[in-house]
Amino acid sequence: MARHNLGTVVQFEFTRTVKKRRFWIATLAIPVLLGIVFALVFASNSSTQQRSDEQKNQTLTFSYSDASGLIEPKLATAMGGTLEKDPGTAVERVREGTLNAYFNFPASIGKDPVRVYGTDQGIFKNGSYDAVAKQLVVLSAQQKVGSAELTAAVQGNFSTESQTFKDGQISGGLETVVPPLLFLVLFYVVIILLANQMLASTLEEKENRVTEMILTTLNPTTLVVGKVISLFLVGAVQALVFATPMVLGYIFFRDQLAMPDFDLSNLQFQFLPMLIGGLLFVGGFILFTGVLVGIGAVMPTAKDASTVFAPVMIMMFIPFYIVTMVVSDPGSIIVQIFTFFPFTAPITAMLRNAFGSLSGVSAVIVIVELFVFGFVALRVAVHLFRYGSIEYSRKLSLRTAFARKP
Repeated sequence: MARHNLGTVVQFEFTRTVKKRRFWIATLAIPVLLGIVFALVFASNSSTQQRSDEQKNQTLTFSYSDASGLIEPKLATAMGGTLEKDPGTAVERVREGTLNAYFNFPASIGKDPVRVYGTDQGIFKNGSYDAVAKQLVVLSAQQKVGSAELTAAVQGNFSTESQTFKDGQISGGLETVVPPLLFLVLFYVVIILLANQMLASTLEEKENRVTEMILTTLNPTTLVVGKVISLFLVGAVQALVFATPMVLGYIFFRDQLAMPDFDLSNLQFQFLPMLIGGLLFVGGFILFTGVLVGIGAVMPTAKDASTVFAPVMIMMFIPFYIVTMVVSDPGSIIVQIFTFFPFTAPITAMLRNAFGSLSGVSAVIVIVELFVFGFVALRVAVHLFRYGSIEYSRKLSLRTAFARKP
């Protein structure tokens, strides 16, 4: 009978939520906005690429004087330049508009700046003068060096391949950090998407004054657990809808949208960090869910609950104020406090787990702590819901609720 009731609650809560028009309006609003942003970025990048191609095909006409002897005349001519015959009047002719641009290369380019003068073509196009002058110097220097290897070495145009070791084994880089961090992203998505719905779902029957009728046929534990499961399913639906446009954009329009080309095949899903990340996610979810249900049980209305809800959500973001310390100095006192304090433990421990600074002993302690506090919070929330469900106009007295026997 209890299983039947639990299934009924989950089905009812899930169906009731997904049938609401405002649910789909809110859920589809983000993908629609992302689609609009992607379309604008696509159009902008296409226009930028077109302008770039046009600028490449255009030849910038300029004259130049070279006291350094570095500039190769053939390269300058190919780029649209001519040797200036009257440097003394060149700047004045640019000012009058009879000369498009004039570059004055000093005797020591390393010490003195290259003087660039040009007619105003707008704030964006004016940058082409500096670009052409620098490109002319670079190409001329490369030609004088006469060695592609030396040129690449001087400019730093070479790649490196690094390999690090930990405990005698090859340690990974970002390929091993990213997979455990997915649990952190999922945790934020689930809690942020479901927190308001959790409060609304808990308070809805109370504000409608039908909770006491529901509790005549259902155990409070069954009702609360059913709401938690149904809202988790609702959150999964929302996460899927939100992720769809980003996945499609990455697969089919990555170049047009200027998305980074990240090779997912290089990701390393190590068993232990992934297991610890998954347990931290589940434990943190249970803890925050129990707290939110408790808030909904104590407060008479959603407006009253919001005053307590905000500080709880803020505690989720506090660890990001010390994220650099978490990564660079995980042994510091404040990081240790954040690691073991229940409301900051999920985020801090997930970060440390991803970056490899969470020891096995610390991981076990944090996981046990989250599950213990989480189940205690759920148990207390069910108890408060039992007695707070009939408090319609005032906040439930905690002293009175705990004084009663369940």
